[in-house]
Amino acid sequence: MLDSPFEFRQQINRRYFLERSGLGLGSAALASLLNPLSSRGNEPSTATLGALPALHHAPRAKRVIWLLMADAPSQLDLFDHKPNLIDQFDKDLPDSIRLNQRITTMTSGQSRLPIAPSMFKFAQHGKSGGWFSELLPHMATVADDIAVVKSVHTDAINHDPALTFLQTGGEIPGRPSLGAWLSYGIGSPNANLPAFVVLHSRVPNGPDAQPLFSRLWGSGFLPTTHQGVLLRSVGDPVLYLSNPAGVDSETRRLMLDGLSELNQRRLAVKGDPEIASRIEQYEMAFRMQTSVPELIDISKEPKHVLDMYGPDVTQSGTYAANCLFARRLAERDVRFIQVVLGGWDQHHKLPEDIRKMTRAADQASAALIKDLKQRGLLDDTLVVWGGEFGRTVYCQGTLTKETYGRDHHPRCFTMWMAGGGIKPGTTYGKTDDFSYNVAENPVHIHDVNATILHLMGINHERLTYRAQGRDFRLTDVHGKVVRDILA
Repeated sequence: MLDSPFEFRQQINRRYFLERSGLGLGSAALASLLNPLSSRGNEPSTATLGALPALHHAPRAKRVIWLLMADAPSQLDLFDHKPNLIDQFDKDLPDSIRLNQRITTMTSGQSRLPIAPSMFKFAQHGKSGGWFSELLPHMATVADDIAVVKSVHTDAINHDPALTFLQTGGEIPGRPSLGAWLSYGIGSPNANLPAFVVLHSRVPNGPDAQPLFSRLWGSGFLPTTHQGVLLRSVGDPVLYLSNPAGVDSETRRLMLDGLSELNQRRLAVKGDPEIASRIEQYEMAFRMQTSVPELIDISKEPKHVLDMYGPDVTQSGTYAANCLFARRLAERDVRFIQVVLGGWDQHHKLPEDIRKMTRAADQASAALIKDLKQRGLLDDTLVVWGGEFGRTVYCQGTLTKETYGRDHHPRCFTMWMAGGGIKPGTTYGKTDDFSYNVAENPVHIHDVNATILHLMGINHERLTYRAQGRDFRLTDVHGKVVRDILA
């Protein structure tokens, strides 16, 4: 018997409730993780493997491959052709164009903001007539397969907050990334590989890249089972996945069974869903001991396929190798695949460094589109290419006819999409004559994410999670689907 009303009130709290009812809650949570379909009953074919009982509408894509060009490639030198700028060389950016918009501290101290036209030639390609720089000869061959969006804009002006915003819909760390939202919302049909896989790429002898933090593919306030799994390019693809010396698979299984029993007992007492997540992560790791080595073994890939991706495809950790792995992951129905290529942060000597980056990115990106298409996977695979912001038309540092640099520019930049419900051969949006402001059909980062979710069968306003006293969603309180680029 409780001695006082105060002691009674102490007992009737959240922790007490969870501990006393933990067996029921914990068992339900664990069953949901280990066998997501077990609680679905006789639901229609739109049923998902995640938290959503059913998709909100018919999906156009089953999976996403995001080719993340971290550090912000220059739209002016790749996609946004501005021939009239040739006559503006070394002239000051007009105040009527800048409109007192903020600029970074890296150029705010310059006495001038001189215009730096692109030194690279552009041409139209395909039946659609899309403009591509001479730096992208391979991408130009798939001009009729992609939708180029030239009017993307964002809120942040520096790399880390801009990447965080692109990935999670907020500049402040702590929110789930897009891949985690998809894993949580609709799950993944492949039980032997994570729903969300991240591949980091290196450029041999390439420019330095900005540091990336694991929270960019984290689960935020969602259960940790939904965070991205990084496949490493050196050593074991996943740390601690291999059995230690003297431990065989049977011994490992016995060990995990014993550990699972202990964790389930704790789950029954505490009712903490994170314990269920941990059990599932151990089980996933065990299954990955077989699935990951099979994934990364490309010995049976035909030579003509390897040649299509380029000479770097057999070098572990290169962008070409990771694009091939992305296709292999797509074949295995992994829900969200992110291939990261950093090194586009070209504040100085841009012409030299962007050549290195496009040599790494161009052929493999185009090969991925062609490879998916020839296998019938492009129809239900959404491919997205782009970085966190764009580059300025004005030069940072010394401007000459042979070299120039460009600062960060969130006001307008270019991304492209292909496959899974995207209208091919499309160019959408326009910038002004200086590629400084959006002139037509602005597309915010929230709009990009809303469109991706829409193509996956999800209404971005209805995929929410309650945390910190309110309902959160990937697109915060903004975002609209860009329907003009949909097939």
